[in-house]
Amino acid sequence: MLPCRHLLHAAVFALAVLQALASDTFIAAVYEHSVILPNATDKPVSPDDALVLMNKNMDVLERAIKEAAQQGAHIIVTPEDGIYGWNFTREAIYPYLEDIPDPAVNWIPCTDPTRFAPAPVQERLSCMARNNSIYVVANIGDKKLCNSSDPDCPSDGRYQYNTDVVFDPEGKLVARYHKYNLFMSETQFNHPKKPEAVTFETPFGKFGIFTCFDILFREPAVVLVSELQVDTVLFPTAWMNVLPFLTAVEFHSAWAMGMGVNFLAANTHYTSLSMTGSGIYAPDGARTYYYNMKTEDGHLLIAELDSHPCLSPASLPAVKWSSYALSIKRFPVNDRDFEGLIFHDRFTFTEVTNPEGNLTICQKDLCCHLSYKMAGKQEDELYVLGAFDGLHVVEGQYYLQICTLLKCKSTDPNTCGQPVEVAHTKFEMFSLSGTFGTNYVFPEVLYSGVQLAPGEFEVLNDGRLISKTKTTKPVVTVTLFGRWYEKD
Repeated sequence: MLPCRHLLHAAVFALAVLQALASDTFIAAVYEHSVILPNATDKPVSPDDALVLMNKNMDVLERAIKEAAQQGAHIIVTPEDGIYGWNFTREAIYPYLEDIPDPAVNWIPCTDPTRFAPAPVQERLSCMARNNSIYVVANIGDKKLCNSSDPDCPSDGRYQYNTDVVFDPEGKLVARYHKYNLFMSETQFNHPKKPEAVTFETPFGKFGIFTCFDILFREPAVVLVSELQVDTVLFPTAWMNVLPFLTAVEFHSAWAMGMGVNFLAANTHYTSLSMTGSGIYAPDGARTYYYNMKTEDGHLLIAELDSHPCLSPASLPAVKWSSYALSIKRFPVNDRDFEGLIFHDRFTFTEVTNPEGNLTICQKDLCCHLSYKMAGKQEDELYVLGAFDGLHVVEGQYYLQICTLLKCKSTDPNTCGQPVEVAHTKFEMFSLSGTFGTNYVFPEVLYSGVQLAPGEFEVLNDGRLISKTKTTKPVVTVTLFGRWYEKD
């Protein structure tokens, strides 16, 4: 019976490959997972106890993977920390780690589980992919021994990495990525000595992968897109939402649009840490997304994407982000300019006082221009135009240039920049532009209730972010978020 099973699986896999090759599109899935967390402890548990916890999470993930495959998905992305959680010490996480080999070894853990050191997690993930004929993307921990001859070797004699793995529909390990830009709380992990740019080919395009905080840095995020020219980026994340610019769905959708790639973002779901927001994004907008701070349920998303989005008729032409803003005279300067903080960055603001008009606000080399017309301004709502041009230094150091129209928390200007989710003021039109020094600008429009605006705005070739609908839904923020990688 065993040879027949192998033949049957091979036939199913071959058919799936042929079907994918015959299409210019593919079906993508992401799963936002409500992670089952271990008990808090500074002391390591036994490997058996660690595996019990991880199997509980993998039970949930396996059900999602099976459902995605049944709905025709070719690939599914699961979240960062989705198998064992977070808040570990370096010692406490060790029983959860496995030795993950380089994919060049050509290994299918499902059919050859003893080839390397005990790897029950990799074996099970491999079998999930193989049994469902689907690419499976997961985040686990890698451990690598080192010795005293290595000057960077930690005192415990091992490197520990936050690691993404990808198994193909046969269950073969085809990609391994070690997270390079660790968030400040990830003291349990090391970063690799050099940033990794990991890609792999599929019948439906070239894929790249990185993890969470990596998205804000040139390496590996920009390298994958600008130099290695991937079609689709896979993004396991444990994203803590930070309004008004770094809410998961708005920033990830904007990043896909700004970089011109498909983006599959799978977030963990843990509302106590503001973790939610997963999506399947194309360069022309979100195909589907999920944001839910009210319940603790997981959620599966499935959508169709172009295999090669840069060849799609909907692909956006290259944008000269500063073209329009540099060509016009400054709009009248409001005499009510003031400073305020957004996520510890000191912005220069000006109040949007009239129901319609033109405004300019400048900070250093960045001038932001706004033309607008409100559709019945709410008297109890205050909007400002803001500019920031400088170095962000909180959880990392990176240069930003940001132009933003945003709703303040109250009519008190001191609240401008504080998190806001609800608004009532609609706009008949808006046009936002800036004198950016970088070509990496990400357009964001966020409506009341943390809702995206797919198809309701566009970016012109000259760098203007404009509304398309006659009257928008209530606006929380309209933003051009620029990352000046060249200055880092």
